[in-house]
Amino acid sequence: MTSSPLDEARRLVEASSNVVVLTGAGVSTASGIPDFRGPEGVWTKNPEAERLSNIDAFTASSDVREAVWQRMLLRRDVVFEPNAAHRALAMFERTGKLKALITQNIDGLHIAAGSDPELVIEVHGYSRLSRCLRCGAELPTSEVLDRVAQGELDPHCRVMVGELVCDGLLKTAVVSFGQPLPVQEFARAEYLAKTCELLICIGSTLEVHPVARLVPKALERGARLVIVNADPTPFDHDADAVVRGDIPTVLGPLLGVTES
Repeated sequence: MTSSPLDEARRLVEASSNVVVLTGAGVSTASGIPDFRGPEGVWTKNPEAERLSNIDAFTASSDVREAVWQRMLLRRDVVFEPNAAHRALAMFERTGKLKALITQNIDGLHIAAGSDPELVIEVHGYSRLSRCLRCGAELPTSEVLDRVAQGELDPHCRVMVGELVCDGLLKTAVVSFGQPLPVQEFARAEYLAKTCELLICIGSTLEVHPVARLVPKALERGARLVIVNADPTPFDHDADAVVRGDIPTVLGPLLGVTES
């Protein structure tokens, strides 16, 4: 009898001692966070929203910056909780097989679910901190949003540089289109992808570069590949197993973990 893709994926997990996981927006949709390019994606339903994620538009237009901060302010009190997929990955970590959890997500839900921050590599940045585009100073995004709520619609940096206020543009530490990925984080992700036995890609379209290039780099070094995604990806034909289905439902059985 031919085994199912889920059975084959589980067998590969059981046989591997060095596993790297790459997650995308599809892992967090069950937590109420929409993806970007899916049928109900943020950019699918509102193409103008994609412009707000472009660094050139952000730096060139105060109107764009105000729109970005207002959107974040409106969502500040919305609390998103980790779902069963995040929890399954945190439990899988306890097996000792997981060497890195590379995520394209900026929501911090892997860490909130209990994943070791030392293993989580946030290659697209994170929304919990904001950074000055001039001097590089960082501060909690919550502090910036407090200023926006008080009427500072286009907040600038207040750090003193010598005897002058920096006054550079503030932006969340999320990588926008046109910005490079964090150098150290991506270099680490690339090394771990190249040296793993098994790469599991979960909830990612695998179309956003340079992160998508981690897949062929892993394959070139002999890694096995499992893809868990609702829709086809460019690497399905290279995968040893492609699992379709509800990610929070299938991920625990695939990884061999169950919630108590």
